[in-house]
Amino acid sequence: MLTRRRFLECTALAGLAAALPGGLAAAPAPITKTVPRTGAAIPVIGMGSWLTFDVGDDMSARAARTRVLKAFFARGGGMIDSSPMYGSSEAVIGHGLAALGRPEGLFAATKVWTPGQDHGIRQMAESERLWGVRPFDLLQVHNLLGWEGHLETLLDWKAQGRVRHIGITTSHGRRHDELASIMTSQPIDFVQLTYNIDDRAAEQRLLPLAREKGIAVIANRPFQRGALIDRLQGRPLPPFAAEIGAANWAQVLLKWIVAHPAVTCAIPATTRVDHMQENMGAARGPLPDGTTRRRIADYVAAL
Repeated sequence: MLTRRRFLECTALAGLAAALPGGLAAAPAPITKTVPRTGAAIPVIGMGSWLTFDVGDDMSARAARTRVLKAFFARGGGMIDSSPMYGSSEAVIGHGLAALGRPEGLFAATKVWTPGQDHGIRQMAESERLWGVRPFDLLQVHNLLGWEGHLETLLDWKAQGRVRHIGITTSHGRRHDELASIMTSQPIDFVQLTYNIDDRAAEQRLLPLAREKGIAVIANRPFQRGALIDRLQGRPLPPFAAEIGAANWAQVLLKWIVAHPAVTCAIPATTRVDHMQENMGAARGPLPDGTTRRRIADYVAAL
């Protein structure tokens, strides 16, 4: 029986939920995909940190990035991707995670970026310190640099339980043949590559190969460093955007990417809370099917 006291408690909780940013308490869970080799579930929209989190010791800028992280987790975010290559980004992420009390749901992903195997071991240990995370959910060899030696270390760390998943990344189409060879011959869990509605070279070989080999795919540069958003800003959304629950161009572009059967997660980067909110909206509502993806691609090409 609903007593008066219980009614008032429920009313108060409902009011609290309504006061949360964007009605978060009532928001549906984000769409997830699983890592084929482990079954780990990851929200399809993650967060990159190249350039955006490289703010050094500027405490005002660090506080702003912490607010971005807070919005990310409040909307069900999971994967955060970084690298020692990204200046102070790892330290700034670690600062934000600590300030937020180590939010649940984090899928921590960083990279090793150095030619030497021994230096790579020290670098990865430093990443653990900067993030305040151990074990990492994913450690990747950045742009294939010294991949043979680093992969040897990563396989050993994975066997020890010091890392949960391992992978290789590239941002350059000219490295696709080498990456395909590694995907064919090495027991990696992830690849990270560039994939967006204007840069579709990965469709030719890497994405089909990832499905064949059971390798998860992280799509970087989903907005071409912002160039796609700049080009499409002010243009009308596709008339069928509402069918996939897309309210803005960021959501159209991200939904198009993560709807590909081989793509596990896309990692847009931003410095703004409102842009983070837009990005995370792509992890809710229906994803386009194959026919709708083709319609979206044709529509954008014609603009």
